[in-house]
Amino acid sequence: MTTLTKVTGEAAARETPARRRRRVDRLPYLLLLPCLAIIGVLLLWPLGQVVMMSFYKLDSVRQLRGDREWPWVGLANYAQILGDPFFRTVLRNTVLFAVANVVLTMILGTLVGLLLNRLGKKMATFVASCVMLAWATPALTGTIVWKWIFDDTSGLVTWLFNKLPDGLSTAVFGRSDWTGYGWFNDPLLFFAILTLVVVWHSFPFIAVSVLAGLKSVPSELQEAARVDGAGPWRVFWSVTFPMLRPVFGILVVLSTIWDFKVFTQQFVLAGGTQDRSTFMLSIYSYAEAFSPPPKYGLGSSIAVILTVILLVVTGVYVRMVLRQEDES
Repeated sequence: MTTLTKVTGEAAARETPARRRRRVDRLPYLLLLPCLAIIGVLLLWPLGQVVMMSFYKLDSVRQLRGDREWPWVGLANYAQILGDPFFRTVLRNTVLFAVANVVLTMILGTLVGLLLNRLGKKMATFVASCVMLAWATPALTGTIVWKWIFDDTSGLVTWLFNKLPDGLSTAVFGRSDWTGYGWFNDPLLFFAILTLVVVWHSFPFIAVSVLAGLKSVPSELQEAARVDGAGPWRVFWSVTFPMLRPVFGILVVLSTIWDFKVFTQQFVLAGGTQDRSTFMLSIYSYAEAFSPPPKYGLGSSIAVILTVILLVVTGVYVRMVLRQEDES
């Protein structure tokens, strides 16, 4: 027993602090392994399959099942997509839609967050609960409700426009009877309604995140700015916004990613993939892959291009954050 204790004590003495620290530092990585394994199975493996499929010409389900050989085409799918003028139109639609939605979502979410911060505890809880109903509503369910609202025969919007005086409706809009009017037929009006649906579903998350950030801002700084004569706008822009810049940066990146890959809302409102004038990258990828005749290789290449764009956006943000940390 004495010998064993002596050997153990000598081993503990030989273990330097650096070696002990390295052994302890491995523990977080070991704990992350199950999560990384799940992410790899659910995300990285399908992504790898999409990247691989983009280098082949796949035009039948039999090829996907392995009943036929996959013809290798290399970068031909990417060259065909990037050289198609329609792809530039789709990319323009996607970028303009994402920019408009990110700006509107951030503005509305920030205003609601500031409102919640000014309300009392009970009223803020009530309003936040009501606002979060939009966030908690599944995208498919919420979009179907909005499509009913804009129904061309019995929708609420059609009913409200029919209630306008005939003279006013004719003078302003050029028509008095709105029954049967296709709200989703005009591309500009379609994107306006789609923006309404996406912003309605997205702004609650921004509002609650901004509210959480506002709770961390010392009230003494805001009070000092008010004593110095600063108005609400100056207090927000000079005191609140600089302290919440990392929060806003993360929210902008997340909103950009979400708005770039909007699919469910557009697919439901458009009723499928018939209207190519309103295509964006996500639904363009789906249409190329699954609309007859299917072109799985082209659809996969569009999905990879969309993923690369989002990675670039995320990379630019991470670089900005690291640069700000170095400067500080």
